[in-house]
Amino acid sequence: MSEYNIIIAGEPYSIFLEILFKSIKLKKIKKPFLLICSKKLLISQMKILKFKNKINVINKNEIENIKLKKNHINILDVKFKFNKTFDKISNKSSKYITNCINEGFILLKKKKSKILINGPISKKHFLKKKYLGMTEYIAEKSKKKGKEIMLIYNKKLSVSPITTHLPLKEVSKNISQSKIIKSVLTIEAFFKKKLKIKPKFAITGLNPHCETNKKFSEEEKIIMPAIRSLKKKKINIKGPYPADTIFLKKNIRKFNIVIGMYHDQVLTPIKTLYGFSAVNITLGLPFLRITPDHGPNNIMLGKNKSDPASLVEIFKLLNQIREN
Repeated sequence: MSEYNIIIAGEPYSIFLEILFKSIKLKKIKKPFLLICSKKLLISQMKILKFKNKINVINKNEIENIKLKKNHINILDVKFKFNKTFDKISNKSSKYITNCINEGFILLKKKKSKILINGPISKKHFLKKKYLGMTEYIAEKSKKKGKEIMLIYNKKLSVSPITTHLPLKEVSKNISQSKIIKSVLTIEAFFKKKLKIKPKFAITGLNPHCETNKKFSEEEKIIMPAIRSLKKKKINIKGPYPADTIFLKKNIRKFNIVIGMYHDQVLTPIKTLYGFSAVNITLGLPFLRITPDHGPNNIMLGKNKSDPASLVEIFKLLNQIREN
């Protein structure tokens, strides 16, 4: 089997395995996948959540010629010692998560897949303030630090922040013409190559109403020159628009993508509009990294009530990319 997706289950005490089981039941997964996870944990959660499926264990010495079985959960077993199937998230899982990610990167480096899906991971307990977020962690591990681009994708509207997990006070000094241009060109290439769409971009300002009484205006000095440069490259982009009105229905229907200057400027409205029917994609890496647009949701662990919408959207997107 030469073509498959890599899925790292992520935080062991998250709802990810539950929503994966539900996605399998909904028959939304068309492309084979290799799950990197603890077999013991998988079987334990399957039993408690009353999910039945055959399991095919892939040994590490088989990764050069992996043979995935249809209608099975194909799993690369990563050992994990746990006393409870469902527990609180803590630092005790960090080594296990690291081992899972490392196994995934071994496969990526061997060109066994170009797709990496990872389940939610607790930034507080896993990253321990060493990284701003998993986007930045994955980028550094891929040796592409500073080149990562966050795209929150929904088929009706996608958004992308120029800065990702920065405190607000650091945003203005971390936006630049070159960063805006690079982000837009990368997203344009993804839409054209993978989705066969020539996208229409809107871009927000940084300041309220795109105005400031300060001597330096980010809109005038950074954003507008970047827009002019992109238009010369035949990019369909307009703006800057005030962030408080661009997401009105009559405005957003004109665009495929809204580029914002910081995280909550665009993620808050898209989650308000579409809930979790969106997926988090990291562009600018040697592979496509995709993750559900929500966290581990530990408080819902084991209740079998979690909504698989974001993970389902991931598989829909991958099916669309495959068909194109």
